[in-house]
Amino acid sequence: MKEISTVKLDTDILIIGGGAAGCMAAIEAKKLDQSIKCIVMEKAHIERSGCLAMGLNAINAYLNAGQTPETYVEYVKDEFFGVIREDLVYSIAKGLNESVKQVEALGLPIEKDQNGNYVSRGKRSIRIYGERLKPILAAAVYRADVKVLNRVVATNFIFDGKRVRGAYGFGNRDGKFYVIHAKAVIVTTGGATRLYKPIKTGDARNTTWYCPWNVGTGYAMGIRIGAEMTSFENRFIPLRVKGVNAPTGTIGQGSDIRQRNALGEEYLEARYKHLGGKRCLSLHRLFATLQEEREGRGPCYFDTRDLSIEEEKKLKEAYLNMNPAVVLLWANDGYNPRKRPVEIGGMEPVVIGGHCQAGYWIDGERRTTINGLFAAGDVAGGAPKKYVSGAWVEGKIAAKAAFDEVNEVELLHVNGEKVNKEKERILSCMNCREGKSPEELERNLQEIMDEYAGGVTSHYELTESKLIIARKKLKELKGKLQLLSAGDKHELVSCLELIDRFDVAKVLIEHLIYRKETRWPVFQTRTDYPEKDDTNWLGFVNSVYDPVKDRVKIIKRALKKENEYLYK
Repeated sequence: MKEISTVKLDTDILIIGGGAAGCMAAIEAKKLDQSIKCIVMEKAHIERSGCLAMGLNAINAYLNAGQTPETYVEYVKDEFFGVIREDLVYSIAKGLNESVKQVEALGLPIEKDQNGNYVSRGKRSIRIYGERLKPILAAAVYRADVKVLNRVVATNFIFDGKRVRGAYGFGNRDGKFYVIHAKAVIVTTGGATRLYKPIKTGDARNTTWYCPWNVGTGYAMGIRIGAEMTSFENRFIPLRVKGVNAPTGTIGQGSDIRQRNALGEEYLEARYKHLGGKRCLSLHRLFATLQEEREGRGPCYFDTRDLSIEEEKKLKEAYLNMNPAVVLLWANDGYNPRKRPVEIGGMEPVVIGGHCQAGYWIDGERRTTINGLFAAGDVAGGAPKKYVSGAWVEGKIAAKAAFDEVNEVELLHVNGEKVNKEKERILSCMNCREGKSPEELERNLQEIMDEYAGGVTSHYELTESKLIIARKKLKELKGKLQLLSAGDKHELVSCLELIDRFDVAKVLIEHLIYRKETRWPVFQTRTDYPEKDDTNWLGFVNSVYDPVKDRVKIIKRALKKENEYLYK
């Protein structure tokens, strides 16, 4: 076995993940007390990492005039058919505008009208010039004198059976093994993509709507120590621009641009008025598009042919602030959206707590069910439609709760046996023996999920019989994971990522099996239980993994009554 050197560090608060929530948590912790020790562990580089790496062109969670925290809760509740954590959504809504103004003060340019007011893109959205959003946040983290470990991949929590005491990491550039002891840990690693077979293949397989390097590591680390998870079955499937998987909200939100099928028909109002017509929910926009294609009226488009020259310029500018690939593709192909409509379709499913609500089961202060561990952003469950500004709010809430706790916690070091065990687990893929490449087993995982767990080729539809086959095949695949072999540091990281995605997938399967209704069409369509069933399923499907029995235990949690939520 190849030996690697070990780096040991101590801190008060360890933040795993340097995205929107992680950066804000670090800034907030230092704002509360400049002397507190804080470390951010980031697998890439905080200046360009996570789902904001390319930038952002809008803040999609902001309370414009006429909106209140209460109306925001009702909006999110309606979009998710009654199943949300109202207390969490309310606490986010209260802090949205303040957090946006805080980031503007850090240097984020926000579009304003001639009177100096923010330019809205809808009732709960404002336009920004956010191409440099991550560098702006990163600079604020560095100014706060936070220690940042860039290009260090978190591998597991340091857990003594009662409390999280830090985390292990592997340097994907320096090849070192990191042991970081902390009094409190905030996990902000984002959601999980690449569980399903991607629409794009070959070298383009990572051209996904969600960051391809957000592979569910934070989920998997929590699953392995028995943290309670919620709502994995509430998958997210975005409607996106075909070819580059760019977001369609940039085109459709706050505009009069219509969705049309191949026959030129405006189909939302014509055939799906019962879902709300042009104002139907985002998942219904996807549902209607898929139905049109299945019934032979596809492909479908956003009809951009009525755009003015100035509007076309604004559209391209917006994409350059968030997804420049689409503008480069249009330029390369000589494409003009004023002359040809923009083709749209669905993407492979992702597990995410920011658009939907899969993640850790947390309390109002973002504590997980494991002592010493907090969660914020896409990895935190129960509060959908938080987007980037909601992640900032959650990062601040978690940092404040962790800060209040650390003075009462003793910094403990785990014994060398546990450290060596994790080190050996990481290095087991580097023993130079013949084995399976991570790419080969990744294809195996994605094919299972695609065919039997509601992927693109099965029109995202789910049945219990197929899901049980997926469960069986995942168990068979687990044995092959022991044969993973890496030739260098980067392949080793790929092996670790695959193991994490596997652990997320097995929990996802159990959630999908357990909820016997169709609560969120397309996101979670059970063709064997096609109706929404409020009598039996108006609540949460949660889970806890038992590593001894290698079994996922499902916990059904009812919604709290409205007066049980303490709106503070």
